[in-house]
Amino acid sequence: MIAAKVVDWATLGKVVLAALTSGVVVAIGFSCALLGAVRSTEMRRAGRVLEAGGFAVIGLLGAAVCAALIVGGIIVMTSK
Repeated sequence: MIAAKVVDWATLGKVVLAALTSGVVVAIGFSCALLGAVRSTEMRRAGRVLEAGGFAVIGLLGAAVCAALIVGGIIVMTSK
């Protein structure tokens, strides 16, 4: 097979796995950030302060995950 001589399949597999993993983590993190922001606002309007705080923490953690992955991606791209 000609492609076996040209393509390093192990490295390509690692790249695909890393892209898939980071894509899923970014999607989940951003979803948590949106969920936390929306539910925190709803709970605060309903007068449920404790629940609003909990959802605010979820939103902040989701935003922090997204920001960390963006910074990590920029560091990896600029170091190579």
